[in-house]
Amino acid sequence: QVQLQESGPGLVNPSQTLSLTCTVSSDSIITSYVGWNWIRQPPGKGLEWMGGIDYDGVAYYSPSLKSRTSISWDTSKNQFSLQLISVTPEDTAVYYCARDLPGGFYEYDYWGQGTQVTVSA
Repeated sequence: QVQLQESGPGLVNPSQTLSLTCTVSSDSIITSYVGWNWIRQPPGKGLEWMGGIDYDGVAYYSPSLKSRTSISWDTSKNQFSLQLISVTPEDTAVYYCARDLPGGFYEYDYWGQGTQVTVSA
């Protein structure tokens, strides 16, 4: 059973950088030949795909967040990470990491449990 676990601070000050890490178990982010994604859900709103990283290390981003988002990986730890710069209270959300469904299109078969991030002074 593939497992994903998000980690990172739950509170970030406005204008600072939000940094989260997703640790993957029972699968390899390199040899799985699928992409790994970050998705968020602001309070009272729907899911928003933020970006992802392919099994070959190429990152891709939502156009609306591209200027503020960076996704990278640490293959030695089987982890991938999200950085979102210049955060505002509108970035308050539950943040999820998720694995691409093989053969799917913006579909995901394994998710982390999610981590609440609040942007506030």
